[in-house]
Amino acid sequence: MILPIKQYDSKTTDFIRANNFQTTERDPTKTFQSQVRKVVTDSKTLIPQEIKWKYVNMNPIAPTIKGLIKMHKPEHPTQPVVNWRGAPASKLARLFTQKIKQLAPLPNRHNTDNTRDVIKKLNDTPTLLHFTLASLDITNLYTNIPVAETRNTISNTLKENMLDPQTQHELLNWYDIITQQNYFTINDEIVIQRNRLAMGMPTSRQISEFFLQNFEHLHLAHLSNKHKIIN
Repeated sequence: MILPIKQYDSKTTDFIRANNFQTTERDPTKTFQSQVRKVVTDSKTLIPQEIKWKYVNMNPIAPTIKGLIKMHKPEHPTQPVVNWRGAPASKLARLFTQKIKQLAPLPNRHNTDNTRDVIKKLNDTPTLLHFTLASLDITNLYTNIPVAETRNTISNTLKENMLDPQTQHELLNWYDIITQQNYFTINDEIVIQRNRLAMGMPTSRQISEFFLQNFEHLHLAHLSNKHKIIN
């Protein structure tokens, strides 16, 4: 899609304003880099000494944002895409995702594997003529996931999997450092995204799953019964 530059910039700016992000002139990249180095050094259990260097981004830069236009929606809003590859915690974030999947696997009670799985489940679900098929969507998923609440969920999951205290401590330290680095640059400005998951962060998808699956576990049965939903 081709847009005038001013219109493209306006859509991206509208997204930033709508989510109450804050701008600053100070680039926190160096500070975040120091934090990553410290947490990697302090990881005695999960990162062997001889490979600690692999999880420190040697030449970090602030993440950058671009906007993809949603042609299928009214007024063609923008879909922000943040390039997190050069961020200070990018390598640690990938390791966190790998370790958390291995050490604290999610139950995936209400998840589907692919389109075929969805079709099979629909075919296996008894339906009547007056039934209505409904699909729910979450607007701006990552920017609506509460970081502190999700940390508690992950902490409880680590305990349920009976991980040793040091491993739990290290993973939660990683979580804290990674989720604090929720910022990006646009038009020579640094934009800070407060108390939500960073867009483009390699861990955001997995962290979101912890929140969503816990939310479903706590509320889905009650809501299904209340509104007579078959799921």
